[in-house]
Amino acid sequence: MVDNVSSGSSDSSPQIEKGWPALKQHIVDNKIKFGLWVTRLFTIIFTIGYIIPIFGNPYNIYYKVLMNNAATSALRLHQRVPRVQLTRQFLETLLLEDSCHYLFYSLIFLYAAPVTLVLTPVFLFALMHMASYSLTLLDCLHSHNKNCLGHNSWWGARLLISLVEFQSRNILRLCALSELIILPFTVLLVFTGRAGLLTPFVYYQFFKLRLASQRNPFTRNVFYELRNGLSSVSKKPAVPDIVRRMIDGLLSLTQQMAPVSPRRLELMAEPLLSAPQSIHNQEEAFSGRSCHWDPTVA
Repeated sequence: MVDNVSSGSSDSSPQIEKGWPALKQHIVDNKIKFGLWVTRLFTIIFTIGYIIPIFGNPYNIYYKVLMNNAATSALRLHQRVPRVQLTRQFLETLLLEDSCHYLFYSLIFLYAAPVTLVLTPVFLFALMHMASYSLTLLDCLHSHNKNCLGHNSWWGARLLISLVEFQSRNILRLCALSELIILPFTVLLVFTGRAGLLTPFVYYQFFKLRLASQRNPFTRNVFYELRNGLSSVSKKPAVPDIVRRMIDGLLSLTQQMAPVSPRRLELMAEPLLSAPQSIHNQEEAFSGRSCHWDPTVA
């Protein structure tokens, strides 16, 4: 009887510890995904630290957010485009990747003064994707032990993750709206001396790439919704002529922001392929080296 009890306890005690080894094995098998989760976690922490300056100098924390986002984008780009090839087709594929867009985004604002609005899409994307993968980690812990590390122990975390996933469409729309608002805002930053003269032009190229995104249509949808809304307002008889002319001028200006065609991507890649010496150096640097965002987009 005693032997049966002791053997039963010995059989059940290792089962209690199976959750953590399973998690460790999952991390070993998915190093890049876990690395993305860690960088996104730090992005969220640093963003909160910038808004509520309790961790140090908010000015430095702001740039840590952008550097973490750049690291996340680089890891994700490595995951999406596993092998570096110095060809036009590779550069076209690179420019179509959302992770390449946000690596570009981080580099743009690393050389401008801190602006809270710039962190909005960075924070929201990090929150959404970190929540998604956190659920995977919790499921990994839960898979072997329902009593110690199961749903009841993590119900609070699962509730927060469910709320984030339930609002994923609204989060993506807010990210798209932020990207759109930042475009005219960069012009204001130039006039106030908080950004360089080239910042609006470089950001304009970033925004055109976002409009051409194949995996995240929200920027394109919000852009066209705003254009259609302004067009409807300008056609109302009660609108003053000066306002109508301003709206029509804005609509004609934004008409140029059509999604980037494959031919346009070839032209954008052309300067990178016309410098043989620099490409030779890159080929030496990348020789022998290999270079899903998670369930949601971007």
